[in-house]
Amino acid sequence: MSRKSEITRNTKETQITLSLDLDGSGKSEISTGAGFLDHMLTLLAKHSAADLKISAKGDSWIDFHHTTEDVGIALGEAVAQALGDKRGIRRYGHFLLPMDEALAEVALDLGGRPCFVYHANFPTPKVGDFDTELVRDFFHGFSTAAKCNLHLHVRYGENSHHIAEAAFKCFARALRMAAELDGRIQDVPSTKGIL
Repeated sequence: MSRKSEITRNTKETQITLSLDLDGSGKSEISTGAGFLDHMLTLLAKHSAADLKISAKGDSWIDFHHTTEDVGIALGEAVAQALGDKRGIRRYGHFLLPMDEALAEVALDLGGRPCFVYHANFPTPKVGDFDTELVRDFFHGFSTAAKCNLHLHVRYGENSHHIAEAAFKCFARALRMAAELDGRIQDVPSTKGIL
């Protein structure tokens, strides 16, 4: 069973092509025009063990908001497409991850209903030229497009780079767990019979 997907998203604000292999080994080719976002997406691929290629061009002369949000949406669509009917997946994933002084916690349900809860406080408004508030926009876009429950809580941290990195790595590990195939489950992991 192939769990791969390809997404093209073209708007007046962004042009994105994305390919995903959920059963990869963490390889990535990322180019969004936002260096810090590229760094976070490379970490996401590595720690989710998914192969990920993203090429994005956006209206960065304004800021990185549209690019970041739309990449989150495209990745959410790609995950949903690659999972298909979700037969045999674990469905739920959770992780607690330290990144130096920062500690992030993620709980994820690939159950087909979007719900996003986010708690993270950044001590600075930017990391380089990337607005730290965009971390929220990325994950909100993902949750909506993937139709998943995503609860992300960075319990504490002092360095904005570390806080963002903890969030992305923790999310990647929870996604990996939730999307994994469970050899004991042959059908859809829901009493409704559909996700």
